Amino acid sequence: MEIENVHKNTKLLIDGIPYNVVEAEFVKPGKGRAIYRLRLLNMRSNTTLDRTYHSGEKVDEVSVTTHEEQYLYEEHDQYIFMNSETFEQHYVPAQIMGDKKYYLKEGVTFMMLMMGEEILDVTPPNFLELKVMESAMAGKTDTITNQGKAAMLETGLTIDVPIFIKEGDIIKVDTRTKRYVERVNKK
Repeated sequence: MEIENVHKNTKLLIDGIPYNVVEAEFVKPGKGRAIYRLRLLNMRSNTTLDRTYHSGEKVDEVSVTTHEEQYLYEEHDQYIFMNSETFEQHYVPAQIMGDKKYYLKEGVTFMMLMMGEEILDVTPPNFLELKVMESAMAGKTDTITNQGKAAMLETGLTIDVPIFIKEGDIIKVDTRTKRYVERVNKK
């Protein structure tokens, strides 16, 4: 693939390591060939790398696939998922999950990004319904202003919620922003 075809979110293979293009900047100096500055995210170690290419250079694009996988359970420091079509199980290490572990709820379907048999990334659904396990009590003066309070959810995630949310409520959470969306039911 020519460098001119590279844009944000293109997956490249550099020295056998898969990278995701986070930023792609095109610079045309007064003289000489155009320059492409790329900021790359190492999909294995989550570190960034800056690279500069000249127009006409070739890069290797990674062939990746995505699969719907259902979360089953946790075993030691790995999370077990099952492919919804083939029923094949995949073990995802804790370092790949990172903070996404706070969205692991039995039966929830995630999108799995894979390079061959290697798991590169796991993406939760955009919205998830979770039960409030602990929340601070609201005082009488709290209702005067539009305030929030911290609430711990069933998966261990702590987010800010409106003061009317109580323990036992089911709320919808935006997994991309880690924010409260709405209350699903009243208890």
